[in-house]
Amino acid sequence: MPTTLTVLFGLGILSGVTTALFGFGGGFVTVPVIYAVTGAMHVAVGTSAAVMLVNALGATVTVVRAGRLRRRYVWPLGGFVALGAGLGALAATRVADGLLHALFAAYLGLTIVDSVLRRGFLAGGAPRPLGRGTASAGGAGIGAVAAFLGVGGSVLTVPLLRRHGLPMSEATALANPLSLPVAAVATAVYLLAPGPSAVDTVAAGLLLAGSLPTIAVLRRWAPVIPDRAHAVAYLVLLGAALVAVLT
Repeated sequence: MPTTLTVLFGLGILSGVTTALFGFGGGFVTVPVIYAVTGAMHVAVGTSAAVMLVNALGATVTVVRAGRLRRRYVWPLGGFVALGAGLGALAATRVADGLLHALFAAYLGLTIVDSVLRRGFLAGGAPRPLGRGTASAGGAGIGAVAAFLGVGGSVLTVPLLRRHGLPMSEATALANPLSLPVAAVATAVYLLAPGPSAVDTVAAGLLLAGSLPTIAVLRRWAPVIPDRAHAVAYLVLLGAALVAVLT
């Protein structure tokens, strides 16, 4: 038991690093970890949503205070993300654990392949606004998939913003405010769902005890990462999460 508590705290620190530097509210760290500890994918997804809610809120405050919130990329996209998140979270409560686990792994694998093979993610480009269809239908789709899998949406919003020409530093910064509606809606659905709680409060507390101080430190002393290296590191983290969830 002490070993498990230490591991959760340590991975909370890692969650804080990924939140601050890569826009991951914690889903790709917390889902594999909680799944390994509990063996229940629904608990992993529900706990991940709760951790992401707190992490993403803290990181969003940092983005706003730094004047880095580019509103035209957050709204109306964020509103449609919230709409889709409600549908995705409700659907997840009705899916078998095994299927949810398989879909999470498949989602990670497809995202990595897509980011490597499609132009725009690794190389970047000139910034351009989001189209109406992208903001509406795309936002709803992002919210649904993210809440269904408990990943916050950063793995969809970062590639989306990257392909619209934003540097990785800005794309990952905006991933946190765009993860907030997913995390808030998903947490509410999992807490209100009938049956045993899908949120492991002890695990969530330990993860947050590690992540929140880390986010606060990186808020002041965040390293400057070259754009392409930032994009490559993002994909490496996704690969590590895929390996973790498959082992």
